[in-house]
Parts: sequence; structure tokens; C-alpha cells
Amino acid sequence: MPDDDLVFKALADPTRRFLLDLLFERDGRTLTELETQVDMTRFGVMKHLKLLEEAGLVVARKEGREKRHFLNPVPIRQIHDRWIDKYTEHHVTALLDLKNELEGEEP
Repeated sequence: MPDDDLVFKALADPTRRFLLDLLFERDGRTLTELETQVDMTRFGVMKHLKLLEEAGLVVARKEGREKRHFLNPVPIRQIHDRWIDKYTEHHVTALLDLKNELEGEEP
């Protein structure tokens, strides 16, 4: 499955998005910390984290006896650049041109 597909699949689930939000708020959380924030079993959280790791959205690092999870925003940025930027570029340019015209500035 191409990387974009893995990222879209990972982001499609509200629980996985919530886990990413938690890591955005405070990076480096353990499975136990994340598990206490959602209404599901430890095994369920582990499955979600595994999918997020496969998509490259989460990076896990072993620290002693604990495994800490860190957000990797790069795949989300790549999706943004590939799928959002190109569709909004024209609109933003048109708005800037209109602003300059209304304010009497040269482009």
C-alpha cells in the first residue's frame, strides 16, 4: 500500500486522530498513559498505535522498561503539500491580487 494510503487510512479513524492529538499535546507518552485517555482495552490501543506507526505518524522508542510514543508530523505535512496546497494556491494568489488591486499596489 502506498504511503499516502497508509496515512489516509490511519487518519480515517477518530480514535487514532485522538491519539495523535494527545501526542501533539504532550509527546513521549507511554501506552499506559494513552490507554487511560480512551475507552478501550490496552490491546485495542496497541492495535491503533501499530497502525499509526506503520503509517509513519508515530515513532516509538524504548526507554528502559517503557516504550514511549512520539508524534511524527512529516507524513501529515506531505499529505498537505500534495493534496491541499496545490488546490488552494490559485485561490490564495487570486485573493492577494485582488487585495493589491484594491489597495492600489503593484503586484
